[in-house]
Amino acid sequence: MNVAVYLPDLAKTRWWCETLSALLPGWTVRPLLEIEERDTVAYAVVWRPRTGDLAQFPNLKAIVSVGAGIDHVLADAELPKDVPIIRTVGPDLTQRMREYVALHVLRHHRDMPRQLQAQAERDWHAIVVPVAPNRKVGVMGLGNLGAEAARTLAGLGFATRGWSRNAKTLDSVETFSGETGFGPFLDGLEILVNLLPLTVETAGILNADLFARLAPGASIINCARGPHLVDEDLLAALKTGQVKQATLDVFHVEPLPADHVFWTHPAITITPHIASQIDAPTGGRLIAANLMLFEAGEPVPDLADAARGY
Repeated sequence: MNVAVYLPDLAKTRWWCETLSALLPGWTVRPLLEIEERDTVAYAVVWRPRTGDLAQFPNLKAIVSVGAGIDHVLADAELPKDVPIIRTVGPDLTQRMREYVALHVLRHHRDMPRQLQAQAERDWHAIVVPVAPNRKVGVMGLGNLGAEAARTLAGLGFATRGWSRNAKTLDSVETFSGETGFGPFLDGLEILVNLLPLTVETAGILNADLFARLAPGASIINCARGPHLVDEDLLAALKTGQVKQATLDVFHVEPLPADHVFWTHPAITITPHIASQIDAPTGGRLIAANLMLFEAGEPVPDLADAARGY
């Protein structure tokens, strides 16, 4: 069984090939760019494939996303139709996201940027903030990652809300759903975490209208996808003070261009798409297990719905 692997970084591609080869005895796993016998490839394991990369394999049985999202696969204008797409999710990825969200929510909650500024100024300034139960925090997107992030925040004592397209119930989390629930979910939120999948409907959802519905001086954490955010609207909201601070892990263009204004903005914290970063040993086990299930004709729990976009 032949597997093609593509990541934008060739060294990482080889790392994944070596890892998957060890986990799939009897299978041939090679970098996509080095495969000449294209009709022999049955599976493609990819992260941000280029346009046309997958269309060159006429006998492709399934595509595996090296990550929970599939928007980077669907972005291929020449994507073969009706080829199943498998997501890569698991406890390790969920744990990483829980850590990231907790870290940055607590950071904004305790106003650490201001505290660090005080240190730089040698100013002994004790900043008093509300206790967590008096802080309204919301999570947009209650899939695997979002639901666990919301539970984690509720466990820390925050007054936690969650919003999703369809109605869901989570212990200790006040949940909202659909268009009618969106406004009440946003109303008065002080910290907003975005973990929505990127779809036509959710692109640009972090915009001026949304920011205006939050509590004045709110904080934004985007660890979903860059196109969820309207960059200019965030900059405008930061200028007026409607948004006080933002933590951004994802961007329209990655790596973020060196001349982008976000790099030097005093109210923006940048991380390089690491919120739930997957490594070859961890992700390889998940991918190998899913490939073997798919090849055996067994149900694959992480099969995506391309029509919905996730």
